[in-house]
Amino acid sequence: MSLWILGLAGGIGSGKTAATDHFQRLGITVVDADVAARTVVEPGQPALAAIAARFGDDVIDAEGRLRRPVLREIVFSDPEQRRALEAITHPAIRDELTRQLAAASSPYAILASPLLWESGQVGLVSRTLLIDAPEALQMERASTRDGVSREQIAAIMKAQWSRQQRLDHAHDVLVNDGSLEQLQAGVEELHARYLDMAGKQEKSS
Repeated sequence: MSLWILGLAGGIGSGKTAATDHFQRLGITVVDADVAARTVVEPGQPALAAIAARFGDDVIDAEGRLRRPVLREIVFSDPEQRRALEAITHPAIRDELTRQLAAASSPYAILASPLLWESGQVGLVSRTLLIDAPEALQMERASTRDGVSREQIAAIMKAQWSRQQRLDHAHDVLVNDGSLEQLQAGVEELHARYLDMAGKQEKSS
């Protein structure tokens, strides 16, 4: 894939969506891994049939749709079952992401993924950007936005890479601990740099 691709990640409540929304306003195609993950398990998709074959018909409702809470219950407490699910879904998600990124027509594209490193999707990108925020602020934002208990948010954060692991692996870090205007100014600064990087790659290819 010759297109220059930025991998954008961040923990819950870090401000990933606010950042990607602004990149889109600047004309950049954003491919969302969460959306791709839902797409590959829609009725008629091979991954859904494989999930039903592996986990039983109970995980499919009367309309032929995935019963997410039932499947979550099966895989949440059993690492072996979770690995079996990931073996089905991760390749399908990767194929869907590759297809969407190949269709992008902007100067560069963004792959937005909360599990960029954990899922191996980092292999699809040229550079990584972490939208970072202090954990107390992440917790406050996520609980206010989603109406989810702090315990649930803590469990989600614990299941993902730690803030420090992400900081250790990211090429670029945009700290989002101020106003929306400050975040957008940071995005615009990075956008100018990424246009330059993408342009250089295009010239050398």
